[in-house]
Order: sequence, then structure tokens, then C-alpha cells
Amino acid sequence: MNPHAARAVGAFAAAAVGGLAYAHLETKLFTVRDVTVPVLPPGARDLRVLHVSDLHLVPSQQRKIAWVHALGDLEPDLVVNTGDNMAHRDALAPLLSALEPLLERAPGMFVMGSNDYYAPQPKNPARYLLPDARSPLTSSPPTLPAAELAAAFSRAGWVDLTNRRDSLRVGGVQLDLVGVDDPHLDRDVFPEPGTTGSTSDVPTLRLGVTHAPYRRVLDAMHADGADAVLAGHTHGGQLCVPGFGALVTNCDLDRGRAKGLHGWPGARPDEPGGEGSTWLHVSAGAGTSPYAPFRFACRPEATLLTLTAR
Repeated sequence: MNPHAARAVGAFAAAAVGGLAYAHLETKLFTVRDVTVPVLPPGARDLRVLHVSDLHLVPSQQRKIAWVHALGDLEPDLVVNTGDNMAHRDALAPLLSALEPLLERAPGMFVMGSNDYYAPQPKNPARYLLPDARSPLTSSPPTLPAAELAAAFSRAGWVDLTNRRDSLRVGGVQLDLVGVDDPHLDRDVFPEPGTTGSTSDVPTLRLGVTHAPYRRVLDAMHADGADAVLAGHTHGGQLCVPGFGALVTNCDLDRGRAKGLHGWPGARPDEPGGEGSTWLHVSAGAGTSPYAPFRFACRPEATLLTLTAR
């Protein structure tokens, strides 16, 4: 190899190693994003909603545990957890310890993701570039304590929206809720309209909750009259290209809506929600699979949504 080629190869290798090192570091650069959503009925006071998703917690992640614990200092009016909380069979106790301030102080709601039911497994990362990135489950996949997690959340008063409807009154606003089990595992069964609904003397918000923002679920929630839908799963793309954005969403949602606040449906992701549309917030989440502990141009996050009057 001539000297020029050798230098070029060396420079490329150094850049690759540096980029990989930064991508690993970025998994620890936790942030809280602030987003305002003009979705409440006229006259309603603002509601502060903390959206937490995709923690993928393992017991050794002390920095992440401390950061989640400190989210209680935000004193939200409501917490929405859109799943994939655990990434290790022993993660339940440290997870509940991290979430303790939120479980004790704030009403909440939750749905499950695949990594609440099953532990992550090694797989070819190139699968994420396929049209359908789902890996078939093994005949006996290692399970996680999803039932115990749901029971702990429910004991704290959080509403379980696993393929069901419910209602909740927060800050003088009646929340009419609908949620589904994880569409990424085809566990979603959209619940039929039930008896939950608003009373005439309080402002009403119709809210949909799902782990994975598959189009069939978003379309069903929009048709159901949801004013806003909250989802996770995408990790915001996890590995993003500055100026281009996410390469993939790990579902059939378009790349332009991989994270953040958008309208649904809409020809373009920058079209707002509102009349004839539904606000969609997709969390980039705060974790990764332990077998792919990298993020690039996509910091781990929780989001404080300020819901305000239209």
C-alpha cells in the first residue's frame, strides 16, 4: 500500500473509532425536551404531561436510574409511559425505584412494549434496514416480568391501557383514553367504543396511547376522534445523519415522524395537528438494546409536553 493510501485508511479508521466512541457516549447524554401542544378545549388550564418511553433499563445503568429518579422534580400533572421499560430479567426492582417519585406523586397511564414482555436478544443490526425489521420470536424467548410491572403501576394508580379504554380527570380536564398492546408484536386489538366519556361540565381531551406508532393504529385512533396520540418505539431512529435525520423507524411510520410532534394524518410530517388532524408525539426514548448501545445525533430523552388551549 502506498503512503497516501495508508494515510487515508488510517484516517478513516480513526474517524470510525471516534464516531463509535461518541455514539456510545451519547447514550448517556440524557435530556428533557419541552414541547407545547395546543390541544385542550378553550378555557382549560395548561397541563404538564411527562412522556417517558423506551428506557430499556438494565440494573447496572446507575446514571440512567438517577436521571429517571430526578424526573420527579419536574412535578408533572400526568405521566404517560409508552413501554419498553426493561432490558434485563432483574431490571424490575431498579426500574420501580427509579420511577418511585413519579409513581408516588403523579397520576399516570401506560402500555407495554416488546421489551416489557421479552428480554432483548443478539441479532444482526442490518435487520433494522429491512422493510419489516421485526425478528421472529424464538420458540421459547426469555421472558420479563411484565405482569409484575403492570401490577406495580396499577397499584400506584396508573391506568392500564392495554387494549382498553378508560377515563381520568386531571387538572379540571376530563381525559377520555384509549390504548393498545404492542403493535410491533401484533398484540394490538383496538377496543370497541365503551361507556367512558366526558360529562358536560368539564373540558374534554381524547388521548390515544401506543408503544409502536404503526399506521393502522394511528389511523384507528384518528378515526376514533383522538385529539392527540403518544407513542415511542422508534428511538428517534437511534442512529441519525445530521441534516438528514433518521434512517429508519423500525415500523411503517415515515422517517420524518421518527420523533417529535407532528400531525396525523398529513402529506408531510411538518403539517400540524388540529382541525381534521390528530397531534402525534413520538418519543425518541431514553435507552437502547444492550446489544446495540449506541446513539448518534439522537440523544436519549423524556419529553415534558405542555398541553394548552387551542
